[in-house]
Formats: sequence, structure tokens, C-alpha cells
Amino acid sequence: MKKFVLAVMVLFLLTGAAFAAEPVRIGVYLPLTGQNAFGGQLELEGVQLAHQEFPEVLGRKVELFVVDNKSDRVESANAVQRLIEYDNVVAIIGTYGSSLAMAGGEVAERAGIPVMGTSCTNPLVTEGKDFYFRACFIDPFQGLAAAYYSFNTLGFKNAAILTDVGNDYSVGLAGFFKRSYEALGGTIVSEMRYQTGDQDFTAQLTEIISKNPDIVFLPSYFAEGAIVLKQARELGGTFPFMGGDAMDNPEIVTLGGDAVEGFMHTTFAYDPTMSNMSAVAQHFTNAWRVFKPDKDPNVNSALGYDSYLLILDAIKRAGSTDPKAIRDALAVTKDFPAVTGITTLNPTGDAEKEVGIVKIVNGQRTFAGLINPTQPE
Repeated sequence: MKKFVLAVMVLFLLTGAAFAAEPVRIGVYLPLTGQNAFGGQLELEGVQLAHQEFPEVLGRKVELFVVDNKSDRVESANAVQRLIEYDNVVAIIGTYGSSLAMAGGEVAERAGIPVMGTSCTNPLVTEGKDFYFRACFIDPFQGLAAAYYSFNTLGFKNAAILTDVGNDYSVGLAGFFKRSYEALGGTIVSEMRYQTGDQDFTAQLTEIISKNPDIVFLPSYFAEGAIVLKQARELGGTFPFMGGDAMDNPEIVTLGGDAVEGFMHTTFAYDPTMSNMSAVAQHFTNAWRVFKPDKDPNVNSALGYDSYLLILDAIKRAGSTDPKAIRDALAVTKDFPAVTGITTLNPTGDAEKEVGIVKIVNGQRTFAGLINPTQPE
């Protein structure tokens, strides 16, 4: 009898030890193929670097489950479904692309699994959601920053807008820029549209050139944006362009060549060229150069890195891997020292942080500074 009791106790202890050693399962869904693959890959690399540096939480190993959402809305919803039902994750990171995040967010919300968005800036991503958060600012604030910088800092009083009407991100950011620019006293002299995948922008650019704007706001993804800039210069357009965070990609100089000289875009509060870098940003930069010595660090990678650390921070503060407990801890995140700036998640789950400005100077991406349009310069 004593041997039986002892055996049961040993079995119980071994089972308990095995249970305690179970990994913390965190899902990642990003566009690793398709139109948004370049950005998705950068964000994944940022997540992987953070995981390499911080592989444990609550004394347990963290296991990543990565699914490609293929830059497609349906695939994005399927990816989240797989992570929840098949991989049994307790939290999810992703995704690059607001429309993809909206599709995946519906699935996560129904399942009660918290998600930390990386660079999905459209306000609809978190609207009405209790379980979706994000490490990035949202487009109303980004649009205001772009308008404020164009009108107040640069002194441009007339602007044109060229929008991809097939893309939620582009449509939303264009609208927020227009509303803010006009509220500041600026005039929109032309609003032209195109469809995702278009390669010829001659008609739109000819019309814009005829209106002689001081600046053109182009809320595009970097590949299409580079084509637009090249065609504008070929047609004789000399006005400057400003874009949003989706243009923050080192490949834009390679694709656009001399045509991107002087191009500006809003971005997050990190760039390897920035001065007065925070200790956290400097650590990330140094760690990245070891992790990927042949590739410059990028703000998308920084957002992937931040998203992983924000989830780990919530798990630590919750003292639990229960999805509801993680969600509740995320909701009260305040003054978190992220690579992309001190981060507080507001009641809608959106990050509050400054906006960066990047300009192409002599063929090089140059960090022009930070701006908070709600505060005086």
C-alpha cells in the first residue's frame, strides 16, 4: 500500500512538473507572401529577435507559432482561426496591413484571445474590440501629423491627394489628412484616385500637375509609391510628396532612384539614423546588427520587437497565461519603454506616442525629427 501511495505521489509530482514546464504559446500572423510580404517579413524578424533575447516568461519557455496570412483578408481570418483552434495560443501578434487586421480581429474577438497589432493604423482595427490592441499610433493622429508638418512646419498652403481607393489604409489616411489640413486652413486643390495594382498614373499625375500644388499627399505602400514618384518626375512634376508609415521601407530608394529625393513620410519614433536615441532603441539597434548584420534595422522590425515585449510584459504583470488576464493587463499598459517610443495604451487599445518624420536626402533615409501635433512646436 505504501509503495502504491508513493508511486501515485511521484506520478502526481512528475505530472505537475510537466504541466508547469509547458511552453507559453504565442501566435504570429503576418503577410509573408503577397503584396505586403516585405513589411510582414520585417515585422516577423523583429518578433524573432525579441523572442531570441527573451525566450521565457513566468519561468516557462515561450513558443512561437507563425502563420502566413498571404496579404489576403480571408487568409488572415483563417490564420487567426488556426492559431486559436489548432495551435492553442494564449495571445497573438499581428498584423501588418489594417484590412488584414480587421479580418483577423473579428475571429480573435469572438474567441476571447488578445492580439497586439504591429503596424495596423486604421482606427477600425480596434473599434468595438475588447481584445485587440496595437503598438502603433492610429491614422487620425498620423494624418493630423502629416497635415501639421506640411502646413505649419513647411508652410505649404495648397495640397493635392492621390489615393488608392482599393485599400482601407490609403482611403482612411487620405481622409484624415484632408480633414486636418483643411481645419488648419489649407486648401486641397486636387483629389485623384487609383486602384491597387495600377502601374500607369499618367492621367492622375497630369491633372495634379495642372493644379500646381505645394505638396502631394500619397498614402501608398512603398512599391506603388516609388512608381508614382518616378512617373511624376518624368512628367515634369517638381512638387514634393509626403506619404505615411507604409512608405517607411529601405527599398523605396532602390526602387525609386533619384525620383524619391526629397520625399517625406510620417513614421514611428524610431530610425537607425535618429539622434538622441533612447537606451531601449539603442539596445535594439545594436542587437539587430548582430542578429542581421547584412540588413539595416527598420521601424517595422522595431514594432514587431515591441509587440512581443508588450505581450510578455502583460503576462508578467498578470502573473498568468489566461487570455482574459493577459487582456486585462494589456488594457492598463502605461509608459512602457518601447523601441518606438514610450507607449501607453488608451481606452480604445491604441498606442499613444509621438510621430516621426523621415526625408530622403542625397539618396539616404534621414530621420528629420519627432512631432506631436497636439503640442506646440
